[in-house]
Amino acid sequence: MADYDVIVIGAGCGGLSAGALLARQGRRVLVVEQSGMIGGCCSTFEKDGFRFDLGASLIEDAEVINWCFERLGTSLPKEVDLVSCDPVYDVILKDGTRLKYPISSEESAKNIGAVAPGDVKGWHSYAEYMQGFLDAALKGFFLAPANTNADLVRLFRKTPQLLRYGPMFASSYQGVIEKYFKDPRIRESIAFQSFYGGLPPNTCPGYIAMVPWSEHAGIYYSKGGMIGIPRALERCGGKYGMTVRLKTRVNSVIVRNRRALGVILADGTEITSDLVVSDINAKLLYLEMIGEENLPWLARVGIKSYEYSMATPMLYLGVDYTPPLEGHHTLITRPMEELNDYWWNVYKKGRFGNEHFGIVSWTSHSDPGLAPEGHHVLVLTLQPGPYRLRGTSWDDCKSALTEEIIRYMSDRYIPGLADHVKVAELSTPLDFERRLLSPEGAIYALRQDLTSGVAFRPAAKSKSIKGLYLVGASTHPGGGVPTTIASGMIAADLIQQYE
Repeated sequence: MADYDVIVIGAGCGGLSAGALLARQGRRVLVVEQSGMIGGCCSTFEKDGFRFDLGASLIEDAEVINWCFERLGTSLPKEVDLVSCDPVYDVILKDGTRLKYPISSEESAKNIGAVAPGDVKGWHSYAEYMQGFLDAALKGFFLAPANTNADLVRLFRKTPQLLRYGPMFASSYQGVIEKYFKDPRIRESIAFQSFYGGLPPNTCPGYIAMVPWSEHAGIYYSKGGMIGIPRALERCGGKYGMTVRLKTRVNSVIVRNRRALGVILADGTEITSDLVVSDINAKLLYLEMIGEENLPWLARVGIKSYEYSMATPMLYLGVDYTPPLEGHHTLITRPMEELNDYWWNVYKKGRFGNEHFGIVSWTSHSDPGLAPEGHHVLVLTLQPGPYRLRGTSWDDCKSALTEEIIRYMSDRYIPGLADHVKVAELSTPLDFERRLLSPEGAIYALRQDLTSGVAFRPAAKSKSIKGLYLVGASTHPGGGVPTTIASGMIAADLIQQYE
């Protein structure tokens, strides 16, 4: 008899959601996590009295997350202390123009009209189209398995209204945005969200263009830090017997006759199971933990063809003043063409630009308890940064780069910042790799273009190894908190069906 019915490798949101749901099915579930904390990129750490979110900084598409908690017999609002965030963004364009996007679509339209009256009609058309796509896609596309092309045929048969939105899958993010908005400033104000798909506007799949609209359904913050979500999943799973072990690194998966039968830990301990669920990077899983010798030749070629997703440095700041910002998120952006140029001529050539842009998360604005009294927390999600820097290394330039970014932001976007920093920690792609064992610091595991998405992504039910299932950013529907939790639901459904 196996030690467990299911072993889950990795305690990110995908692994915890799958583990909790499988425990509720009555299975004996063990989740093993190499680090000392759960949550992966959706975790929170403390330094000198300040609490910083490691990666994820707010809750979007809360409805998807709530579905998981409903399956566990509860709800997201019951399990996580949610703080509503409004506006969605205060955007600072390159030319200094500020444009606020409140939750209210009508109020956002008024603000757009103050900058570009001719794009108000485009905003309403965009909102109507994207709402229709979300209504069709959420329960269909995001919760349906995409292991094969046959799965996609079944998906469209079940949700035929999705056919209307075929152009979203055939176009780029930039192509969709340019269809609705003519003023370059409005395009710029919603261009950066293409990086939520891990790619620049001219390469990112068009369906990611629903993100700027989906946020108007409401965005939230988890009081106490984003780790509140994985903690809630762990707590709910624990009620059904799920066990989580931290600081337990898996060295390899036990495979016999192309079937997963458990794991071997870094200390040599073997733990057997009937099923293995992986919440780690799929290339790392297949090439190192499964081993090429256990894969068919075509699977070896396929898994090696995937490219890692982009990496993004993050700067965690504790300050002793109230920063002159407008809300939870301030988006510092660049024109769409400059984002494309940065990707191909800076990032892809191994450089990290010195004109910084990205998202400033003022998390203590939503939850003052994250910082000592009279102090605040700022987390800067910066422009993509290559894993291998040309002519230097992240470790060598880290200290100087930290000071440079603080000075740049202080001079241009956050007046007074440089004089009030009490804690500063820069997390580079190399740091993310060390902390999360994410190869090359890839924040979305694998690239998420059209050739690596949906049915072309590593399957949730492994096609090469029996008894092996994948969750998390490596599989459909991709990276992000709601999507990785959706992957946990997909895997749990598949296991219930086939095992």
